Amino acid sequence: MDEMRLQKYLSLCGVSSRRKAEELMQSGRVTVNGIIADKPGIKVSSGDIVKLDGREVRPENKKIYILLNKPVGYITTVCDNFGRKTVIDLVKNEISMRIFPIGRLDADSEGLLLMTNDGDVAYALTHPKHRIDKTYIVTLNSAPTAEAVENLRRGVIIDKRKTNPAKIKWTGGNVLKISITEGRNRQIRRMVKAVGYEVISLKRIQIGMIRLGNVPLGRWRHLTSVELQYLKGLVKKI
Repeated sequence: MDEMRLQKYLSLCGVSSRRKAEELMQSGRVTVNGIIADKPGIKVSSGDIVKLDGREVRPENKKIYILLNKPVGYITTVCDNFGRKTVIDLVKNEISMRIFPIGRLDADSEGLLLMTNDGDVAYALTHPKHRIDKTYIVTLNSAPTAEAVENLRRGVIIDKRKTNPAKIKWTGGNVLKISITEGRNRQIRRMVKAVGYEVISLKRIQIGMIRLGNVPLGRWRHLTSVELQYLKGLVKKI
């Protein structure tokens, strides 16, 4: 194995995405050769023994890519210290390999969630360079004004920073179809709140060219060959 950053190694092991791997390291849960690896910039190579929570982890040789229709009430993490239900609970009886969710979908939201043990694909799909559209069906507490919808299209201020322009389809009523290219925490909900409304329900239906389709709530499917080609194409562009 060539020398590589510990975050990448953990993602190749199917433990988490590179971003989440940094959080695992910072929390002191990762060791390299018996020493806690909680500093950035740590690299590993052949012969190093990497452990997470005391258990050795090794790269997964077989890659897996699935699409889950996440129900409300599940959090998008591999494990939870507070005993909450995670998306892993929905697949663990059928998938024995380590996998992790790509990106976020908060506990109060449902819909399309991609999961894998391929760290390169997860990194490419969430890389800001690609500006990949993520599309949601959003039900508001009341019908918005045309001005509010236009403000969402142009971008609103959250975290003292303006959001990128959004694509919005609205035919009246209180339901919007919103596409964004960012992935800030609870972004859609906070955007809607910034224009004076509340989200009643939120469902993600598409990421890039990958669509949720008719996958039942709480169930999953393997990605198709066409969808995999799309993801591999993103990796090549990094």
